[in-house]
Amino acid sequence: VQLQASGGGLVQPGGSLRLSCAASGFTLDDSVIGWFRQAPGKGREGISAISGFDGTTYYVPSVRGRFTVSRDNAKNTVYLQMNSLKPEDTAVYYCAAVMARLISTQESAYDFWGQGTLVTVSS
Repeated sequence: VQLQASGGGLVQPGGSLRLSCAASGFTLDDSVIGWFRQAPGKGREGISAISGFDGTTYYVPSVRGRFTVSRDNAKNTVYLQMNSLKPEDTAVYYCAAVMARLISTQESAYDFWGQGTLVTVSS
């Protein structure tokens, strides 16, 4: 099982980025993919999750309405579209997977982790 996160970079406040999480070694259909982030000097927090089974999604309040998680089961890839980015969104973003159907943003619920991709929001 491997997860490959990509798409991070430097963006100005108010800008957008799309992160990708390419999965291999398993199919999305029976898994949940979570997105987490770790800001400088802070712990890792779960911000969104999507069920590969039925597409159910969840967002924490701080990103709800700005971020959108989606999946392409044919490509075995999950995306995180991030709009209206703020400086406080600056963090290393990770995707993680668990073979389950109930979505969660709890770090302990996930078994497999990708490497992080850095998002910097700054003018």
